[in-house]
Amino acid sequence: MKRDNRREFVRTALAGDRGPNVIFILSDDQGPWAAGCYGNPEIRTPNIDRLAATGLRFENFFVATPVCSPSRATLLTGRIPSQHGVHDWISGGNVGPDAIRYMEGEQAYTHVMARHGWTCGISGKWHLGDSQIPQCGFSDWYVHQSGGGDYNAAPMVRNGQLITETRYITDVITDEALAMLDRYAAAQAPFYLSVHYTAPHSPWTGHPEDVVQSYDGCAFESCPQEPRHPWAISLTDQCLGSREMLKGYFAAVTAMDTNIGRIIDALEAKGLRENTLVVFLSDNGFSCGHHGFWGKGNGTLPRNMYENSIKVPAVFSQPTAIPQNEVADAMVSAYDFMPTLLDYLGLPIPTDCSLPGGSFAPLLRGGTVDTSEPVVIYDEYGPVQMIRTEEWKYVYRHAHGPDELLDLRNDPDERENLAAEPAHQKQMRELKVAMDEWFARYVIPSRDGLREEAPEGVPGQSWLVR
Repeated sequence: MKRDNRREFVRTALAGDRGPNVIFILSDDQGPWAAGCYGNPEIRTPNIDRLAATGLRFENFFVATPVCSPSRATLLTGRIPSQHGVHDWISGGNVGPDAIRYMEGEQAYTHVMARHGWTCGISGKWHLGDSQIPQCGFSDWYVHQSGGGDYNAAPMVRNGQLITETRYITDVITDEALAMLDRYAAAQAPFYLSVHYTAPHSPWTGHPEDVVQSYDGCAFESCPQEPRHPWAISLTDQCLGSREMLKGYFAAVTAMDTNIGRIIDALEAKGLRENTLVVFLSDNGFSCGHHGFWGKGNGTLPRNMYENSIKVPAVFSQPTAIPQNEVADAMVSAYDFMPTLLDYLGLPIPTDCSLPGGSFAPLLRGGTVDTSEPVVIYDEYGPVQMIRTEEWKYVYRHAHGPDELLDLRNDPDERENLAAEPAHQKQMRELKVAMDEWFARYVIPSRDGLREEAPEGVPGQSWLVR
């Protein structure tokens, strides 16, 4: 569909006709390896695979931070943590009189969509502060009180009230999303629906027993339990080598996948599938024994930027508009997501936010993107910064070190740190200069992650620069 046609789609939607709908399904802590369509023959994800068969699957989708809250903020705003100010998972300010709106003053893509006629709803994990009050253009709001909890006693917010859900929360999140979908299908306006699962985040207990038991005979060759990483934290000590934890993780993914199937089925039954963009992503990657640790960016101290932490599964599906059963090798980032979605819908991309990313919507339309300059990916996690090209990855750990230089072409498993090798000093200096120039272009000095020194030995501290 050509761009001018999509803009006409928006104009007719504002006039009362239905425009393109969007369902954004976001999982929590799902490794890029944890789906059948990504080549894992052990984990059962028939509905994620179903989306991939009817859409475009990205092999190289990177988050901007390998931990949940800042990653979600970047997806929502298109800005990196050193712009929006959220640098780690948010442990406080979620509910009650001291709740903090961490997205206050930020321009989210849902703001733009709501202004242009889309009804916006969210069911599931928010984890960006003040969970009792709808924000960012959302009118329907059923969210987790914080960022996680027991799967069968989940602390949620319904109509502003703090409640505890006693049913399996992955099912309940879907039930609430389907109720919103029922209302939206009966209306004339286009809709946007965020379905944010807490799966497969820990705990890896309490999942449907039949699903857990279905993995009794699994060899888990896709999750090699390697010797303990020297930087691993206590989570690894609890999980490394545990078949029960592996069964729980796999079961969490499969139970979520079943619910994703319920959403696709509902769209098809209502005749909305062809006019609805369905996006599936995770907020960050995860390792289940790979490299000898369990976790994401904060699964080690110092924090890591392994591919399994910064890459996520990513699928975009709309049968009438997006090529089906195709794979994109292009490197794209979470900071590209906001401009891409708005471009795809024919909506204006904010020009006053100093957005570091760009639209890869041409790929969704079956076209190409500009390749006159090589694509470079940048990440940050507080005092840790990363630059990644197709061939090289340089990880800079401000103050504490150690730095890492990885030759991805010859060492794709990231086993050998070349930072101390004399033959590679020039390469490392050039990457550092490019990285410094990029961050200097976008960082708001008062929110610079390099100012933030998380206590050594204490993973997952929450801090915000405002």
